[in-house]
Amino acid sequence: MINEEKVILMTKLASYETDKGKKDILVVNYFRSDYIGFQLLKSVIAATISFCALFAVYAFYNFEELMQDVYKMDLLEYGKSIIILYLCAVGAYGVISYVLYASRYSRAKKSLKNYQANLRRLASMYDK
Repeated sequence: MINEEKVILMTKLASYETDKGKKDILVVNYFRSDYIGFQLLKSVIAATISFCALFAVYAFYNFEELMQDVYKMDLLEYGKSIIILYLCAVGAYGVISYVLYASRYSRAKKSLKNYQANLRRLASMYDK
């Protein structure tokens, strides 16, 4: 005879394995600090590339104005302001990335614990 509770539990487990489970297993295969550090490194690299692209667009858009004022302005001070702006942008992006990936890791770990508990529950149903 078919046990409906087993079928429901097996369906839930199979659904998790095919969709979200694959992603969660990839995340939890890392140690927490390694996963967050790697994702943070990727985020900082992406933020640097984005900042450089935006600065290039700004420089090309205001090229004539920059060339007219190049002898009047303090280039060292201008460089410092750009570096400070870069550090602020990358720092803010890094903090946001850290919070995002730390929460993703904890959610994946919690979800995988629920999956393991359901597997144990299914195994105990077969033992009965």
